[in-house]
Amino acid sequence: MRLCWKKEYGGWVYPTVLLCIYGFFTFLRPSEPFLAPYLTGPEHNLTVEQVTNSIFPVWTYSYLAILLPVFLLTDYLRYKPVIILQGLSFIVTWVLLLFARGVPGMQGMEFAYGLVTATEVAYYSYIYSVVDTEHYQKVTSYCRSITLVGFTVAAVLGQILVSLAGVSYFYLNVITLVSVSVAFISSFFLPMPSKSMFFHRKAVGEVAPKSSQPQLSSEQEIGIEPITEMGPDKAENKGFFQVLWLLCKDLKVCYSSKQLIYWSLWWALSTAGYNQVVNYVQVLWEHVAPAHNAAVYNGGVEAVSTFLGALAALLVGFVKVNWELTGELALAIFSAVDAGALFLMDYTNNIWVCYTGYLIFKSSYMLLITIATFQIAINLSMERYALMFGVNTFVALALQTILTVIVVDPRGLGLDIVTQFLIYGSYFAVIAGIFFARSLYILISLCCKARETNIQTQF
Repeated sequence: MRLCWKKEYGGWVYPTVLLCIYGFFTFLRPSEPFLAPYLTGPEHNLTVEQVTNSIFPVWTYSYLAILLPVFLLTDYLRYKPVIILQGLSFIVTWVLLLFARGVPGMQGMEFAYGLVTATEVAYYSYIYSVVDTEHYQKVTSYCRSITLVGFTVAAVLGQILVSLAGVSYFYLNVITLVSVSVAFISSFFLPMPSKSMFFHRKAVGEVAPKSSQPQLSSEQEIGIEPITEMGPDKAENKGFFQVLWLLCKDLKVCYSSKQLIYWSLWWALSTAGYNQVVNYVQVLWEHVAPAHNAAVYNGGVEAVSTFLGALAALLVGFVKVNWELTGELALAIFSAVDAGALFLMDYTNNIWVCYTGYLIFKSSYMLLITIATFQIAINLSMERYALMFGVNTFVALALQTILTVIVVDPRGLGLDIVTQFLIYGSYFAVIAGIFFARSLYILISLCCKARETNIQTQF
């Protein structure tokens, strides 16, 4: 019994528990729903325009610049060093947020946070390199659920401390700094993976059994290896650029399906808009109901929106729908709902109506991203899913950067927050239009095929 327990403990329980501890404390950030009021409050005394146009865009730019090299280095370094780097970046972000002052200091803070978000890939990929395939579904559920729990607890805690205990935003950030420091310390205890998905397919020091090693042809003996259509498994002992070449070939396979292309297109387009809304929604709330004039309930709204989004995502697993047939129509309908929610937020002067619009928007997005993720995942291997996830995220971030440069940045249009959300609503309306047209095309094509089949059977 003891030997079985040790095997189980060392196999998947120990790294999963440690990674869940890390995930919980990195998401236990009670200060985050109150970032805009904190920056525009007496501690920093920044203007809404400085926060919107000069500080927040830095996160988007740094995230885009760092994402691609971090995505490759994460796998090459085997995850753990990048998780430690993320923990350190969290600490730097909140030290700057607490003690740096002025626009340059907060721009440095946003750059550090860009490194935090770019290195998230290590957290979500690490567990697959230290557990067996049979445990993937279980550990994925645990690791993703704990981040939801951490975020919800943080939002509720922040709201209680602000509304009932009168705790200042400064001390909320102190609590967050302590939390991410605990996460940083826990990251050192994670086991170092001996393999990764792409660059280290075999465990370090592992040699394939002699009987399983293929006989080399004369062509292979002199170092010329024919290119095949195989996936990352061929990258076991290859060099860096050979792996990149094989990844590019795998990418071609990933996007060879029209259905996957359209799901990925929605993913990239909507995620770009979603990130932009989430990044600037606190500024809109500050515009509708300034923190120094009214009570702020940002934490409560974030907690409720996350819960509703998680509930909607959970319900997807119990709905029996032919997503291949009606999935794109669902994307169109709920993208239209997102557009309507953003227009509602933009045109109201009532903070509670604005909060309601955000609840609808976030829940709708989390529902759809769950469907999109599921549809892509069931058609790909774990390695190709990770690759496609990275590429879709990069494309989304590139689109978000374009939106930021044009709409937010002073070197672009530098629009006020109300006009920005009018554009974001229009952006989601365009997405809805694209997928309404696509779903209409699918339905007409099916009707035409059914009609042709009936005519052929008659003759």
